[in-house]
Amino acid sequence: MANALVSIQIIPKTKNGEDVIPYVDRAIEIIQQSGVRYEVHPLETTMEGELGELLDIVKKMNEAMMEIGSVSVISQVKIYYNPEGASMDRLTEKYRS
Repeated sequence: MANALVSIQIIPKTKNGEDVIPYVDRAIEIIQQSGVRYEVHPLETTMEGELGELLDIVKKMNEAMMEIGSVSVISQVKIYYNPEGASMDRLTEKYRS
């Protein structure tokens, strides 16, 4: 059972002010390859899983930004941790139709 939700907004700085969307696409690809459950939203992506694994994914995302040419990166991260279980569905079920 998942024990954490981690939401991340990754903001790469590009060398010449290029569009950041290809960088964000690469960051989301890292999440996809990890196999964890996730949801992409307009301003952030939320992952569900074990806290350590999710933090490793955040690290890989930041490293990937450097590998594809970002000068630096800001990652805004929110963490919900509950050893008894964490679920996107459980936290948002009353708002879904």
